[in-house]
Amino acid sequence: MERVEASLALIQRGTEEILLPAALRKKLEEGRPLRVKAGFDPTAPDLHLGHTVLINKLRQFQELGHQVLFLIGDFTGMIGDPTGKSATRKPLSREEIAANAATYQEQVFRILDPARTEVVFNSQWMDALGAAGLIQIAARHTVARMLERDDFAKRYKGGQPIAVHEFLYPLIQGYDSVALRADIELGGTDQKFNLLVGRQLQESYGQEPQVVITLPLLEGLDGVQKMSKSLGNYIGITEPPDAMFGKIMSLSDQLMWRYFELLSAREMSVIEAWQAAVREGANPRDIKFELAAEMVTRFHSAEAARVAQERFIARFQQGVIPEDLIEITVAADDSGGLSIARLLKDAGLVKSTSEALRLIGQGGVRIDGDRVEDPHLMCPVDAGHIYQVGKRRVAKVRVAPNA
Repeated sequence: MERVEASLALIQRGTEEILLPAALRKKLEEGRPLRVKAGFDPTAPDLHLGHTVLINKLRQFQELGHQVLFLIGDFTGMIGDPTGKSATRKPLSREEIAANAATYQEQVFRILDPARTEVVFNSQWMDALGAAGLIQIAARHTVARMLERDDFAKRYKGGQPIAVHEFLYPLIQGYDSVALRADIELGGTDQKFNLLVGRQLQESYGQEPQVVITLPLLEGLDGVQKMSKSLGNYIGITEPPDAMFGKIMSLSDQLMWRYFELLSAREMSVIEAWQAAVREGANPRDIKFELAAEMVTRFHSAEAARVAQERFIARFQQGVIPEDLIEITVAADDSGGLSIARLLKDAGLVKSTSEALRLIGQGGVRIDGDRVEDPHLMCPVDAGHIYQVGKRRVAKVRVAPNA
């Protein structure tokens, strides 16, 4: 019983929702290795820290003795995941999927234990099913249920087209759970509908329905939007140590705790003690060093983390502009440019435009080393300049045209 309680405490950390907690407890009490599934469509070749929120949870299940089913959706990738989309998503070619999948496999084992990981591709069973088998799966779900999904409902009400093949995506993702006889499936909060389709289809095929665990979407460096390579607010797990360390140190003091909870392997009691120390006057920068060092150690080495911290201190505390700056791209507004206050906020260098204006008034903002005097300065679309806020927050920011 103590083992089950300890397992539950670890699994619940950082999760958004568990459906259903009683079913999870029951499966854990069976004392057998559970089959824990997570699906990844190879839509981009590189993983960032946002992806690792889910992968870290998979690793925790492995540490508890369970088997991870790392599903690469090479078949569903050719459909295109419609989740959260306001328009039909472009599918990928077989060649693009194969290239991205190979990169995924190389990167994921920086976190997962290969001995407890089974890498599977859903083309293995979907190709064999053929058209007749796909029709049989479709017969087990209704259009009315499909339109309960928020993004489909919005598009339908707004007169936006929904291609029939998009309805197949959640059905195939759900059938993956049937084919793999999954006990548990993990996904982001935006995947909840698809995960529940898996439960429904398993019941339809006479299987015990999987437990669904959703995890939050990690905010990027801007602290507002989810981490995304396209938004330029990401930290890639293959980035050089200095770049990774510097990006983590650029996080706001408040966002740091969110990263600790979702990414760190530290005990929550340790993190809570650090929070208490900061409330009592400790410098949050010193705690952020711990987070940056842990991430660099995980994806590079302890020595790389030590050197990166030394270089960071030398560059930033001594007021030296680093050579390998963080590079961020922000989008211009309708005017074709961006105000300095908005640029600093969108780049994650300040929390708000009001903070930017205050710091400009205090002489704390520089562009390419020159102090900004005009709080109404407009920054045009360009190849990028070095923006510095105070001594620690420095980045090369490019203003891109508003697509």
